[in-house]
Amino acid sequence: MHTAEFVFRYDTPRAAALVAAAIEQEAGEIDGGRSSATVRREGEAVYVDVEADDLVALRAGLNTWSTLVEVAERSASAGGVAV
Repeated sequence: MHTAEFVFRYDTPRAAALVAAAIEQEAGEIDGGRSSATVRREGEAVYVDVEADDLVALRAGLNTWSTLVEVAERSASAGGVAV
């Protein structure tokens, strides 16, 4: 099993909560047969833990989750929340 953890830090707990809420619903929905992810928030940080059977699946999972976070951050910014 291969694992990686993203840690995204924000200016406020509110910004972190918005990003976490936007992406956590995807955990379990987009997981493939070879990878899975969990999302959690602690204060001003959002953690995304990705597990995969092999390095190719891990890379694909990391790309997917980094893109989801990027979109959530842009959405929060468009809504007037500083991230």
